[in-house]
Amino acid sequence: MSGGIPPEVEAELFGDDEYRAAFGEDLSFTLDLDKWSTGLDLDVVMDRFRKEIANAVKKEGRLRAIVRSEIFPRLPGRQQAFPEAGIYEVTPEEVSLIHERLLFRGKVDAVTGSSASHDSLPIGISQIGVAVVGYGGTSGAFSQRLFRKEMSSRSTDPMQEAMDYINMRQNRFRGRKDTMSRLARRGIRTYAERAALLSKSSAEWRMGLGNPCAHELLSGSGYMSLLELSLRVLRRLIHEHKKFVFVSDALQDRGFLTMGFALDAGEYVILETLQSDGEELVEGWQYGDRSKRLAWDFVRQSCPHVVKGLFRVSDHSPPRLFYAHREHFHEAACIAMADSILRPERAFPMLLDVAEMSCRSAFGDDGFLGLVHDAYAQADANLQYFSERGMRR
Repeated sequence: MSGGIPPEVEAELFGDDEYRAAFGEDLSFTLDLDKWSTGLDLDVVMDRFRKEIANAVKKEGRLRAIVRSEIFPRLPGRQQAFPEAGIYEVTPEEVSLIHERLLFRGKVDAVTGSSASHDSLPIGISQIGVAVVGYGGTSGAFSQRLFRKEMSSRSTDPMQEAMDYINMRQNRFRGRKDTMSRLARRGIRTYAERAALLSKSSAEWRMGLGNPCAHELLSGSGYMSLLELSLRVLRRLIHEHKKFVFVSDALQDRGFLTMGFALDAGEYVILETLQSDGEELVEGWQYGDRSKRLAWDFVRQSCPHVVKGLFRVSDHSPPRLFYAHREHFHEAACIAMADSILRPERAFPMLLDVAEMSCRSAFGDDGFLGLVHDAYAQADANLQYFSERGMRR
């Protein structure tokens, strides 16, 4: 034992070796302010930036060659692989047909959601909105506003009632309840995006953001009602509609994204189904008996029908993860790539960007906070319940 740290605690402080391996120096060296630069020496900073980035890029180039020559050819033979696994190419003619017959004829709808929140001592308000858009000129916007209501036990003693509120607010951010409310907001938004694709769109193809079987939905975010409704919507999407494509804009599955940089422009690769991801999630999440059984049934029955892949539309842009039904993965990849090629520098479906802009326009922070400020002013509260940080945003 060193420094008075109990052995059982010291055993958990294992990050120093990993820090050294990641950054090439001891954490104690990093934390020594005498070793930090004084001011901003641009020449020194830029020289180090150039060297570090150049070395990283060269390493990625070597890695790319190995992935193309050694890893891609082995994809169909992987354990638990499926026949569709492998690398494919989308031709310019296919892209042109997707533009003419699907995208620009309004046969593809995309949806994204947004959320804005205000939290103060008296009340918490959350606004969740989704927008459905297509190139056909039609769009829909739907929203829900949640008001957190604090309830204290009814008491004839004003002093006791005041103490109940003080204790409740003091413990709000310490316990499971507030964490679960934040999870609920994310889960509701994610659910609403998928539900809107099914019930508020009539397009032949539906496009969404992220993993269709998102963590928030397969876990229910801790809420049985959300789990049941989420699984019902996802089953309809997977087993009945089938014509969907979801594209991720996050740096998730970085190992797979590393493989994606080995793709040439116009190529995509099918990696695996979502079964293993779903099994890992359900195994690690704390469910009740009934909710765990529902989640397991869904993973085993539905996740094998959804495939995960990567596409790349330009040598100068990053690869993107996408998800599609196993029966329609080639057309789904063509749609995602055809929409992404419209902005090759971003290499992300334009329809999803348009949906996001529409959602922000209808339900953005500025409009939401404007309504909140006005309501406080009408209540003669002005800005006394706004934090300084909140007012600066």
